[in-house]
Amino acid sequence: MIIVVSGPGGVGKGTIVDALVKRDPQLWLSRSWTTREQRPSESAEAYVFATLEDFERRISDGGFLEWTEFLGNYYGTPTPDASDHRDVVLEIEVDGAQQVKRMTPDAMLIFVLPPSREEQERRLRGRGDLDHKVLARLKKAEEEEPIGRELADHLVVNDDLDETIDEMLAIIHAARR
Repeated sequence: MIIVVSGPGGVGKGTIVDALVKRDPQLWLSRSWTTREQRPSESAEAYVFATLEDFERRISDGGFLEWTEFLGNYYGTPTPDASDHRDVVLEIEVDGAQQVKRMTPDAMLIFVLPPSREEQERRLRGRGDLDHKVLARLKKAEEEEPIGRELADHLVVNDDLDETIDEMLAIIHAARR
């Protein structure tokens, strides 16, 4: 099963998917590639931080399940290893989620929403995003949310992290049955 976790920046996708994978050994997180700079508060394992040349080489080699340009940087999901029999979790932006759903219609999309735009802004600033990036991400969220809502199999509001993780695990377990 392919589980796509998507939503605007600042909703907690990274924190959520890390917790999902820790709590469910049948899940495997595909680590995305990006050409953006690593944030000061961000683990080096959050992404494969790639050069533009390496990223474009991987595109030409067909090494991504999906990829997109987002706010001046590339982001992409490597093609999963078919020999690993766990369910794959993809933490990706809405553009990538649309590509995955087109290529793999049975992929399950869980779209995560912030409890409010103010809380989303607080989270973006709290992780160290620069002012112009915060404003760009908030503007992008206004564009992405209607698309994500329409595309999603499930909508989850990340108001309380533990409840959000429990709700998403329940969705995943129900889909397996």
